Amino acid sequence: QVQLVESGGGSVQAGGSLRLSCAASGDASISYCMAWFRHVPGQEREGVATIDRDGTTTVAESVKGRFTASKDDARDILYLNMDRLKPEDTAMYYCAADGTQDRHKCDASVGPDEYRYWGRGTQVTVSS
Repeated sequence: QVQLVESGGGSVQAGGSLRLSCAASGDASISYCMAWFRHVPGQEREGVATIDRDGTTTVAESVKGRFTASKDDARDILYLNMDRLKPEDTAMYYCAADGTQDRHKCDASVGPDEYRYWGRGTQVTVSS
């Protein structure tokens, strides 16, 4: 059963923009907290942004002012709008869902172990 599917990645030049999408289904679509993570080989998976069921969003300090999370509840789609991209934003970007309806801490500092469902990722490459 497919739960999360990301799309929208690609290659852009520094300063450009991309919009990632994550289509949710099943239990993932009714999760309290959904998040975007990114991963560079050899590094730990980094929390980028979160959005909870009430629509409250958070972003990591490294992307503050450039990235914004949003969602379309009617279509069960999570978005990550990325502006003023930098080469250091190059990574595989993953959508994650906690798989619970319980209220709990939902911010970009929460580690990947707290999320039950993961997409397969979409690659973002930013060239200088």
